[in-house]
Amino acid sequence: MEKLFKAFVVDKINDHFSAETRTISMDDLPDGDVIVKVHYSSVNYKDGLASIPNGKIVRSYPFVPGIDLAGIVVSSTDPRFTEGDEIIATSYEIGVSHYGGFSEYAQIPADWIVPLPKGLSLKEAMVYGTAGFTAALSVDRLENSGLTPDKGKVLVTGATGGVGSIAAAILAKRGYHVVASTGKQSEHDFLKKLGVKEILSREELIGEKIKPLDQQLWAGAVDPVGGKSLASILSKVQYGGSVAVSGLTGGADLPTTVFPFILRGVNLLGIDSVNCPMETRLKVWNRMATDMKPDGLLETIKKEVTLSDLPETLSSILKGEARGRTVVVLP
Repeated sequence: MEKLFKAFVVDKINDHFSAETRTISMDDLPDGDVIVKVHYSSVNYKDGLASIPNGKIVRSYPFVPGIDLAGIVVSSTDPRFTEGDEIIATSYEIGVSHYGGFSEYAQIPADWIVPLPKGLSLKEAMVYGTAGFTAALSVDRLENSGLTPDKGKVLVTGATGGVGSIAAAILAKRGYHVVASTGKQSEHDFLKKLGVKEILSREELIGEKIKPLDQQLWAGAVDPVGGKSLASILSKVQYGGSVAVSGLTGGADLPTTVFPFILRGVNLLGIDSVNCPMETRLKVWNRMATDMKPDGLLETIKKEVTLSDLPETLSSILKGEARGRTVVVLP
């Protein structure tokens, strides 16, 4: 185990903010039961916010962002993990108040760790990352609420982003007729490669006016956008259908009425991937390695970068320019 290693560090001293690759030591890492040699991390919107001075994610400086990591255990004081174990760690306080995955080594609590399921490589786990876990958790909740392929079409919003693209691919893999909504006309071929059958623009999704109740179009929906699009979706979900919401890039306000819920029995399912119970987390990750794993997902949606590429990559995700998933390859 190396005493000194590379990490992407954000720092703020008075009015000066920096985000750069630095050499740090094991002594700089926060306390944790398990030391991990990180092989891969991934880039999420929250990581982009952590890389700017007013992102309201990082609580103290200096700090190593990266809410996802996958690697091999170097040492552990917890009997659940031993040297050589392949593991995944996402969410909880990683990359928010606890040093994250943009580092060659990480030290984290054992309670935050998922053993790598059979059927997944470390790299595939980070193609998924938090975004993929959120997508899979959304589909799992929808199916637990009664969604099946024979019920009708399923809508996915923000479909070129991390959550949306993986949700579309998972749903297509499981035999659903997937309708994707995106504001990027140039990405239609990308969406079709994921298995999407129909594509709507944002304008087509919302329409000129959001009605309390509208034509019943969707058996269910995965929505990482929120805001007006969520209100529009709720008015168009079939009787007894469900919408899994996990984000608010479209805004935190929800301009809707109670009518979809009390007249059509629509279910609004809140998806939280940060503090999701470990029992559920283990079940969903195992589904991601088996019946939810889309064929050819890696080659379709991934891009690989290194620590030195992170400033440009994090800037792009904040601008809404990201497509699919970006994997950070550690030395």
